[in-house]
Amino acid sequence: MEEEEQKKLCFSSTVMVHNIAKRHNVGTLARTATAFGVTELVLVGRRDFNGFGSHGSASHLAFRHFHSLSDAALHLKSRDFDICGVEIAEQSLPVNEHPFRRSTAFLLGNEGTGLSAKECEICDFFVYIPQYGSGTASLNVTVAASIVLHHFGVWAGFPERIRDGNKFIVAEKPLKQARRNYCVENAESIIEERKIRREINSHDFLDENGTDDSPSNGFDGLFGG
Repeated sequence: MEEEEQKKLCFSSTVMVHNIAKRHNVGTLARTATAFGVTELVLVGRRDFNGFGSHGSASHLAFRHFHSLSDAALHLKSRDFDICGVEIAEQSLPVNEHPFRRSTAFLLGNEGTGLSAKECEICDFFVYIPQYGSGTASLNVTVAASIVLHHFGVWAGFPERIRDGNKFIVAEKPLKQARRNYCVENAESIIEERKIRREINSHDFLDENGTDDSPSNGFDGLFGG
């Protein structure tokens, strides 16, 4: 038991942002992510993002960009991450049962349509949040993220942040983006992306027409002009 708890301390969580429709939800997701121990947000599609609602939390996150879901999935697999789809589906497991095995990237569905078929293809398993009232069919994407990430943090044994009065202590801002609300490339990420693309060419990640997701799939509605 003690050995299992020690192993958990090495686990981490990531949130994948793809095909989310409402502009302000990305910033709120960033705030939720930092509250529950996420250190990196994976953007799929366009590099720019709307930081509204983050209340400065985005400065405490690393942002990594990929042009397609296939690129992002291969990167996460190379780091031994499971990809967990958050969706109310027949094969979904209750999140409160903590069906986690290792570091996990959480992919949340579009607010109106849920996870697409392409998104489901890259997921290793799915979780859903049990509801006990009859007044709504589902939860807001940022509310769902809060619940799921909290459960993962409990399972992984993340240490609770120190409190001061009625607030948690906020660390000094460690990260800076070259442009505000924009995920920049560096030499390391460019090399990694090229490596991933070479590997994708030798794997069956493409559809039957030999094409992948459009880089801007769902993002025009998210980021605007």
